[in-house]
Amino acid sequence: MKPRFSIDPFIVKLLIAVALASVLPAHGAGATAFGWATNFAIALLFFLHGARLSRQAIVAGASHWRLHLTIFSATFIAFPVLGLLAKPLLMPLITQDLYLGILFLCCLPATVQSAIAFTSIARGNVPAAVCSASASSLLGVFLTPLLVGLIISEGSAGNAPVSFDAIGKIMLQLLLPFVLGQILRPAIGKWVSRHNALLKVVDQGSILLVVYTAFSAAVIGGLWANTPLSALISLMAISAILLAVVMGITLALGRLLKFKLEDRITLLFCGSKKSLASGIPIAHILFAGNEVGAILLPMMIFHQIQLIVCAVIAGAYARRPIAVKPRHPASTRASMKGR
Repeated sequence: MKPRFSIDPFIVKLLIAVALASVLPAHGAGATAFGWATNFAIALLFFLHGARLSRQAIVAGASHWRLHLTIFSATFIAFPVLGLLAKPLLMPLITQDLYLGILFLCCLPATVQSAIAFTSIARGNVPAAVCSASASSLLGVFLTPLLVGLIISEGSAGNAPVSFDAIGKIMLQLLLPFVLGQILRPAIGKWVSRHNALLKVVDQGSILLVVYTAFSAAVIGGLWANTPLSALISLMAISAILLAVVMGITLALGRLLKFKLEDRITLLFCGSKKSLASGIPIAHILFAGNEVGAILLPMMIFHQIQLIVCAVIAGAYARRPIAVKPRHPASTRASMKGR
């Protein structure tokens, strides 16, 4: 199976939302209405994800604790450390808000759907990928606000745009609907699974609402006037380099810890990816309206780059020869006797 090398259609929709917000930004009563609609859509999104998430799939891969611990270390430790250490190199190239966006990107959980899909294409350990990616998404509700409170304040010289009080908003708007969805899963889980198109509409619709609302406030606050083209070009290069470094770290850890090839593939795809679907709602809650637009840019660029790079790598793994297991000696002797 060869993944297609193309731009994610959802990225195109996001770019359209950004362009619309740049030309016709929401303001006044319209911005208030979009804000309420966005909050409702995000809560509905996490409720449906809670109703859909299979507990059996998580249990199936939960026993491989060394692999999961390594993936979580790459996601929630290696990424933030790299973001902080790179500050002296990045600040001359990009704006302060874009650097905050990179730090926020480094604090995010891993993706779910694409990490599992690429692991499957590359013939990695899919049950472990399901467990790790799902757990990372859930842990991100707790860990991302904590990391943002620590890392952003450190990386922005004490002017943190968020506080630990925002964790309460995260719990109320994201975790509570998710838990309710899990509680009601026995009653509505099958219905939600049969209506994947509905979940996709809510998923993409809520993110598009956040992007439009956030960029509307950012444009009104002077986002494009304060973001030079050179900073955007530098941001693309920085995203590619960050992804390459983390992928190199995950590959090295996989060999150092003597994981099987299938587990190393899972570590590569689950440990190096960041979730756009989780990141945008969390950013909407954590940051002030006029700051969210610039903070979302690194996430959107990194997301497209990781999809392209992982598609190429997954295709290369998929083309490797399928190992043929040697026949058992006893069965070989029995075959010889039969002749």
